[in-house]
Amino acid sequence: MLNRRSLLTATAGLAAAPTWAAPALLPDATGPYALPNTAVHLLPHPVSQRPYEVWVDAPPGQGSAAGLRPAVFVTDAPYAFPVLRALRARVGQQGRNLADFVLVGLAGPPGEAPAAMRNRDYTPTAPRERSSYGGEGYGGAAAYLRYVAEVAVPAVSSRYRLDPRRRVILGHSYGALFAAQVLLERPELFSHYVLGSPSYWFDGGVMFEREAAYARNHRDLAARVFQYVGAYETVRPGPRYNRQRDLVADMRRFERALRSRRYPSLSIESHVIADEDHLTVAPTGATRGLLWAL
Repeated sequence: MLNRRSLLTATAGLAAAPTWAAPALLPDATGPYALPNTAVHLLPHPVSQRPYEVWVDAPPGQGSAAGLRPAVFVTDAPYAFPVLRALRARVGQQGRNLADFVLVGLAGPPGEAPAAMRNRDYTPTAPRERSSYGGEGYGGAAAYLRYVAEVAVPAVSSRYRLDPRRRVILGHSYGALFAAQVLLERPELFSHYVLGSPSYWFDGGVMFEREAAYARNHRDLAARVFQYVGAYETVRPGPRYNRQRDLVADMRRFERALRSRRYPSLSIESHVIADEDHLTVAPTGATRGLLWAL
């Protein structure tokens, strides 16, 4: 029980406790935040001299016994690179759930708007009907594909000792459209193709024409393909559904076309992910694609 003397002593102790003289002020920033253990390599296009960058995050360790490492190349690097880096750490758990892959971001020139790069470099044609497309500069995928195949992939593979048997490309939307073009033109470039919400609708479905052209001249397609879309990426009433473009139907059509060719070395599967739309599905789809590939 407190008496008057002990109460006064306790009160005096509280009064002597230090107090904030003034609200704390936030100091000036010391610089931008940089993702640890990442590297930026300037790797210009040898013809156009466009100053593309390649972003790399190589986990510590020597990889497999042969000294070769699995790798995931991602389009839309400003968005996909930090997302997949986080997925590798959280889902992968240092190689327990996923192979501890080298992450490679295929980035555009510094200072260029990402939308300008993706419109130019990820689309196979200049649209025949321009009124439904915003922006300018479409149809540069052939030149960019050659750059990726003959410059970026060899350079990164050599420096970081990448395993061609576990070399994955992951793209979403226009990025998946570009990856589909790689699949049909240089399928040996990657071992696994993760195609998220592919924009097969682009330019009147020109990628379906490319698929048919490939089939006329080939009897096999040695590739493993994983496709995903969100369940809301179909045309129905409702705020999250698409109003015009049915990406669910397009994905299934592309799979049916490839399966109908009966390529002996092709493996393909497609997934419609519940409660996801074009903007929300990417992290979930990428997680599933990584678990499938690695």
